[in-house]
Amino acid sequence: MPALNVEFSDRELEDLRQIAKERGTSMKALVREAAAADIARHRALQEGAEAFRRFFQGHAAEFAAAFPDDEPPARGAGRAA
Repeated sequence: MPALNVEFSDRELEDLRQIAKERGTSMKALVREAAAADIARHRALQEGAEAFRRFFQGHAAEFAAAFPDDEPPARGAGRAA
């Protein structure tokens, strides 16, 4: 399995040791769990953003009708000929 060396300050290492001890786990497991949780959070945010984009695109006309002041000006609108 690939590995990654991560550097921590003395204070961070001491905090990690304390947290791992309180949780009854190893520092390695604690750091891996934190990284895995952040990866899962990142994926969920990406999936949520994509779902929102699809929803918004699918209902663009309804949003435009409901919020006309938020629509960008039409191309060429406001230009002098």
